[in-house]
Amino acid sequence: MTAAAIRAELAAAADPERAAGMARYFQVRPGSYGEGDRFLGIAVPPQRAIARRHAATTPLADVADLLSSPWHEERLTALLVLVRRFATADDDERSRIVDLYLTSRRHVDNWDLVDASAPYLLGGADPVLLDDLAASSSVWDRRIAVMATFPAIRAGRFEPTLRLADRLLDDPHDLVHKAVGWMLREVGNRDRSVAEAFLAPRYRRMPRTMLRYAIERYPPERRRAYLSGDA
Repeated sequence: MTAAAIRAELAAAADPERAAGMARYFQVRPGSYGEGDRFLGIAVPPQRAIARRHAATTPLADVADLLSSPWHEERLTALLVLVRRFATADDDERSRIVDLYLTSRRHVDNWDLVDASAPYLLGGADPVLLDDLAASSSVWDRRIAVMATFPAIRAGRFEPTLRLADRLLDDPHDLVHKAVGWMLREVGNRDRSVAEAFLAPRYRRMPRTMLRYAIERYPPERRRAYLSGDA
């Protein structure tokens, strides 16, 4: 099985000392967002190299097997395989990849897993699907919804991001605040007038983290005005 080969390569690259640091970074302690996750201790570039070697020959059933792994790096490598496959797939295979992603998304359960996959696999998703994800009780589903709008931003279409940002303005989770703020920053990088028109009636009640991310690239005096409530 290709899954076995990928697991063997990841195991050979494992670094227990690095794994301990990653566990702290991704907050696996009880009560934190990464609670219970397990790490082999492998940087992302080697995982990308492994995914590149195996993407063309890995059956989707093997990818599904890896996605259900308790090891963070096995799940991330599986997602990197899907992203590489999706980029060159025909419409039928793309549909199968998206179906697998959506049915397995409970395993896409940390911010790096979301960010490495959602923009590339769900960039053309139906707005109804993104609305459903944004309404989920899962913080990861809500972050997936926001991050899936990144390709639209790159194409100069800001409405999907602004619509979800408005919907998630009062979201309780910091990781959604960061994702929304990041996407608003990307909108502003391309058309600041659009971003500021969105912020004007909302920035005073916006979570502080979301606002800080959204205005990160603004001139210092403009950032100060927003943060003091005088924009």
